[in-house]
Amino acid sequence: MPWKNNPPVPPQRNAAAGPKAPVKTLRLGRIKAAVWENETEKQKFYNVTFARAYLDEAKNWHDADSFGRDDLLLLAKLADQAHTFIFEQCAHAKAEVGE
Repeated sequence: MPWKNNPPVPPQRNAAAGPKAPVKTLRLGRIKAAVWENETEKQKFYNVTFARAYLDEAKNWHDADSFGRDDLLLLAKLADQAHTFIFEQCAHAKAEVGE
């Protein structure tokens, strides 16, 4: 029997790199958008996450992924800003390789 109580832990990918930070964080009030850069062997691409900061009863800050009516316009504006940032990054990358 190779192991009794604990199964072997598979090696983590990019374990030496540690957690990756967003390439850009945009904020409007308590709403924020984080732009994440991802890379495959063939291409680079971006994803965006959105969060709403809130303060709990113990005065600790947390992030939520749900938004109220009054958050939606700010969310839309941040989505537009993230979209513009991503297109600028792609245009800059194309200019560097001479396309």
